[in-house]
Amino acid sequence: MKMTAGTLEAIVIARPEPTAEAPQNLCLDKGFDYPEVRELAVAWGYTAHIRTRGEEKEAKGRVPGYRARRWVVERTHSWLNRFRRLLVRWEKKAENYLAMLHLACAWITFRAAKLFG
Repeated sequence: MKMTAGTLEAIVIARPEPTAEAPQNLCLDKGFDYPEVRELAVAWGYTAHIRTRGEEKEAKGRVPGYRARRWVVERTHSWLNRFRRLLVRWEKKAENYLAMLHLACAWITFRAAKLFG
């Protein structure tokens, strides 16, 4: 929450101007559910999509069989952490580490496509 302003200021790629037809969205989890963050998103021209604290717990109680929704980045980090060679960095050369990262991503993609059974 405290680094939201710094993160928005550090964006390198120029984003298109938000319009009514094409608004700029900012998706954040419940760790960013503060009025300051919402005001900052509006000041930067973003439409904030922030899950409120307790919203997931209420949905779990209302909807039978409800499963928590994980964010794409968190899910991908979880999948990558299953590869011990990436979790504990043994390689000294950045090229070797990057190659292992690419191999892990390819393996995850093939597994998701059900090519390996």
